Amino acid sequence: MLAHVIPVLIPVGLAFVVGAIAFFLGVQYRKKVAEAELGSAEEEAKRIVSDAIKNAESKKKEALVEAKDEIHKMRTDAERELKERRSEVQRMERRAQQKEESLDKKSDKIERKEEDLQNKIADAERRLEEAETVKRHQFEMLEKISGYSADQAKEHLLGNLEKELLHDKAVRIAAINARTQEESDVNARDIISQAIQRCASEHVAEVTVSVVPLPTDEMKGRIIGREGRNIRTLETLTGVDLIIDDTPEAITLSSHDPVKREVARIALEKLIQDGRIHPSRIEEMVEKAKKEVEAKIKQDGERAVIETGVHGIHSELVRLLGRMRYRTSYGQNVLDHSIEVANLAGVMAAEIGADVILAKRAGLLHDIGKALTHKMEGSHVQIGVDIAKKHKENSDVIHAIEAHHGDIEAKTVVACLVQAADAISAARPGARRENIENYIKRLEKLEEITNSFEGVEKSFAIQAGREIRVLIRPDVISDDQLVITARDICKKIEADLEYPGQIKVHCIRENRAIEYAK
Repeated sequence: MLAHVIPVLIPVGLAFVVGAIAFFLGVQYRKKVAEAELGSAEEEAKRIVSDAIKNAESKKKEALVEAKDEIHKMRTDAERELKERRSEVQRMERRAQQKEESLDKKSDKIERKEEDLQNKIADAERRLEEAETVKRHQFEMLEKISGYSADQAKEHLLGNLEKELLHDKAVRIAAINARTQEESDVNARDIISQAIQRCASEHVAEVTVSVVPLPTDEMKGRIIGREGRNIRTLETLTGVDLIIDDTPEAITLSSHDPVKREVARIALEKLIQDGRIHPSRIEEMVEKAKKEVEAKIKQDGERAVIETGVHGIHSELVRLLGRMRYRTSYGQNVLDHSIEVANLAGVMAAEIGADVILAKRAGLLHDIGKALTHKMEGSHVQIGVDIAKKHKENSDVIHAIEAHHGDIEAKTVVACLVQAADAISAARPGARRENIENYIKRLEKLEEITNSFEGVEKSFAIQAGREIRVLIRPDVISDDQLVITARDICKKIEADLEYPGQIKVHCIRENRAIEYAK
């Protein structure tokens, strides 16, 4: 077996030796090739470094040349700019020198003028002293001649001057008043008469009672009910007093609240028509009557807006206008009064060329606060202003509401028109019912105001307080003072008294000479 293995191992060993020799030779060859390539790479690297150094030197030289050129250029520009600035400074120095020379000349002139002025002042003072001396001598001579001292003469002259000025003042006031009154009376009468003719409303004073007719007198007993339960229920639910007396076939409803009175009237009429009168039925009819009245309030507000031609009013303001149908002022229906004021203001605005729509709007809403005076504290003017502001009304309308009773000064044409229209509507005969006691108090107050003036002997209120006649003492008030006294009385009346329309102040001064032939 060994003999068989040895012949195989010998060729294998030879092959291995040959391969090892070949491998060694290959390694040597590759090493030589690599050394050769490395040497050539080093030479190439040296060449590249050399070229780079040369290029760098070349660019450095070029950069130095460019830098020198730039520096030269900048130096040239700086020298040129410096030269220009020097020339400019020289020009400014020359101008400053010229101004300084001019100021020196002016200063010399001013000094000469001051010297002349001082001389003139001294001369004027000297002359003034001479004039004072002469004046003093003349005053002394005048005092000796006239017998008056300087103060006495001054008082005498001032007294005469005051009399002359008082006379001129009275004459001018009388002339201006006469001319103004003639022109304003003609224009005002024309405008107001046209407004009244074109807006002829009828007024009937409203009362605080309503009368409900009955089909028979037997119905009174049914309305009263057993032990008065029906009438008590009706009075409790409506807040209205039912007066059942001997008046045949009629029941009187009494209340100062027109809305409650209207609810009671409608409910009672429904009960009479229905025939079934008992507490539960009364409660049902009262509720229906309240709904009807609310619907009627809305309809009345819309009718007022349509009738006056004023549109764009807030729905809440329209409802408040409707409630004014059931409000009265001195017996005058407030809604009818507001509609009339709107129409009058619109007509007068058209006559003078003012805004008709704005005047109507302000006239219609001027008393809107009266719809809530029974629910809110304060005057109807302030309540109306607050309501109008709340619903963003026009500022001119708000001002007219605030000024229509003279609480503030009217500053717009619309406010003046509303004031005039309100006075016309309120002062028209039959428009309002005035309490006789208040009427007498107003006349007494008018006479009291007039009698408080010095020089007034007696006064008489006539024509329902539209005129006051004043008897003047001639020994106290002169003819010239008469006009001024009448004017002062008017101002006092305007400040202290409330009245509709206007009051004529008629002052009478009379001198009488009485002798007896014997």
